[in-house]
Parts: sequence; structure tokens; C-alpha cells
Amino acid sequence: MAETPRRAQYGAQAHVDEVGKLPTPFPRAVGPNALKYLQEVVDSGLTVDMIGRFERAFAEASGVAHCIATPGCTPALAVLAAAFDFEPGDEILVSPITDYGTIQGLCREGYIPVFPDTDPGTVNMSAATIEPCITDRTRAILCVHKTGIICDMDPIVQLACAHDLIVYEDACQAVFGKYKGRLAGTLGLAGGFSFDAEKTMGSDVGGCVITDDDELAERLRFIGQSRGAVMDPGFGRRHTVAGYAFRMPHCTAAICLAQLEVIDEQVAQRDRMIRLLSDLIGEVPSVSPLPIPDYMDVYSAWMFGMSIDPDAFACSAADFAAQLADAGIPGAGLGEYYLMPEACDFLKDAAAERRYPYCNPPASRDYAYGADSCPTARDFLRTWIRWSSFCEKYEPEHCELAASIVSQVADANRR
Repeated sequence: MAETPRRAQYGAQAHVDEVGKLPTPFPRAVGPNALKYLQEVVDSGLTVDMIGRFERAFAEASGVAHCIATPGCTPALAVLAAAFDFEPGDEILVSPITDYGTIQGLCREGYIPVFPDTDPGTVNMSAATIEPCITDRTRAILCVHKTGIICDMDPIVQLACAHDLIVYEDACQAVFGKYKGRLAGTLGLAGGFSFDAEKTMGSDVGGCVITDDDELAERLRFIGQSRGAVMDPGFGRRHTVAGYAFRMPHCTAAICLAQLEVIDEQVAQRDRMIRLLSDLIGEVPSVSPLPIPDYMDVYSAWMFGMSIDPDAFACSAADFAAQLADAGIPGAGLGEYYLMPEACDFLKDAAAERRYPYCNPPASRDYAYGADSCPTARDFLRTWIRWSSFCEKYEPEHCELAASIVSQVADANRR
């Protein structure tokens, strides 16, 4: 009998084995009013509008008209994919270095994800890498702000306008990050967020979509919360489209509301510490922290990342990362699995076999996925080490300790 594959873990379970000399996200610091809001849910007999309260509070904090709460970040982006109402076989340009949750909704709606390459030395795509991928079937650009580094959005939006394309954001790792004075998630038509336990504004789970577009907001609620149903007098619910029941639970909304009340200082602390940590580790020869662009006013960092020069060390990047973990940096490791065209075997198989929607029609051409389709991103990830245990608990002494550990491991492995 074949061995059962190990299932992926998320939230606290994904970090349960992480030990070291630096702070870890768990146990999470929870806003002081969480128990009060949870008690309100119980005392009201489940009649309190905790979801609405959170939606209004997050919309106000984001400076937008609408917030639509969801059970998680994957449902948030899935509802957006459904709400746009494109046709099967239409193409969405999406960052190649991301998480499966970014593209799950696209695939379920029959859209075809197309992955522009990243800019050299970064985790993000850019207008320059996006433009060659635009075709007559392109409908939207989905920008992912990986690690909290916001894509250079102004040139992307300008490019999209020239081709009549929608731009929207996966801001799951960039909550309350700022680009030229503007918040992540407000730089396109809509933005999706994550409040999963391990994320910056971690709740038990959760997510949301924000937008200023009234029509889109109503469609998101209709498809994502009302399951695409309208009331027919004398009959009842008629499902005019295939919708979802992606409603945030009241108890999740209560915790999210409490977390929203403390997130500003937590993000400010992350911003201060990621910049200090980057400066310190940048002093280690042959080690390069992920560049922080000048346009980033606030780096709401979810993880720290750095690249090593493979020619400078006698060990592989994987061995380097393992030694960092052994020396006290919890969660240090590679992130090659973030390369979606390589990590999603089902996409590779469907495209190779020309299964729907990769048949002609609706697809307009042949597609192929794999690491070689994004060579810049592929090569970058092979020497990129990150630790997702970076959090607001860091203080300057932790940054100094982390830099010292990186320096020691680097010196021990130099050629």
C-alpha cells in the first residue's frame, strides 16, 4: 500500500516545531478587547452584527467605501475572480512568486493564469515584465505584494489603462503597508487581505476584499455571501449564478476587530525592525537582503528574506538555511515552492494535455508551465532564504542576534 503523502499544515500547526533564539509569531498577541467582543456574540444569541462592525471599521481604516469580509484570504480572491465575470479561457496576469491561494479562484472560474517573470533581485513582477505577456485574451493583472514589498504600482496601472485591463491586488502579506503615501489594497480596483492566524493581522482565520467600486462591492456580496441567489416572491431563492457562502463567522470578526485596534503599532514595529535587520545583514559580505524600494513608506513585512552568492560559499543555499535554523533562527529555509508555475502540477498537466480550458477554444494558444517559464524567478528562489517567523515581537537586540548568526554561518562556509 502506497504511503499517504503528508498534508500541508497552516497556521500555528505549521510553526509548532519551530524553536530557536528569536521570537516566533505564536502564541499571537491578541487585542485586549477580543474577549469582550466574543462575549457580545455569545450574549446576543448570535444576533449581534459583528461582521458588519468589522467591515465598517476596516473600510474606514483603509479609507475605502466597502469591505466585504470572508472566511479567509483564498475565498477573498476566489470571490473576486467570480465577481469579474470573465469568460473561460480569458487570461489573468499574476505574479509568479506567490501562494496557491492567489490563483485558486482563477482556476476554478476557468480563467488561465499567465505568469510574467519577476524583476531581477526581487520577488515581484513589474510593468516591464508584464507588458510582453499581454494578449488579446488578457483581462486583468493581479499584483501580489510578496513578503509585504508592494509592487511598483503606478507604472503597472498606467500600462493596464493603456490596454483597458483591470488591476487588483493580493495584499495578504502587506496589510497597512504604504506605497507613496497610499495603502496596499487601494492601488487598483480592489484588494484582497488575509487575517489567517500566521499573518500580520492574525485572527483565528479570515480575510476580506476592499474596494471603492459600488457595483463590484454589491456583486461580491451577491456572489460571495448570498450564493448568487435572489428572492422570488411566492417561490423563494432562485440561484441566478453559481455563488458561494464565503461569509466570515461572527467570532472571527470579533477577533479581527480586536486585532484591528492594535495593528497600527504592530505594523510600525515590523517596519522599524525589518529595516534595521536588513541594514545589519546587508553588512555581511555576499549576503543581500531583499531590497526595500524607495517608494515604500511603510514596509508591513510578513517575512524576512535574503539572497546568498552561491559562488562565495562552499555549501548549498539549502544547507546554509539549515545551518541558520540549527543556530537559532526558527523557520529559516528556502521558498522554491512559491514559484507557482512549477509548484502547481495540476496546471502543468492540464496545459500539457490541453484539458479544459486549455483546449482550443476557449484557449487562444498553447500554454506550458514550469520553472523554466520564469527563469529569473526560478534562479532567484534557488539562492533566496527566508524566515516566516519574523514578527512584531522583534526588538533591536533580536535583529543584532539574527545578523550575528547569519555572519557566523557565512564565515563558516566561505570558500
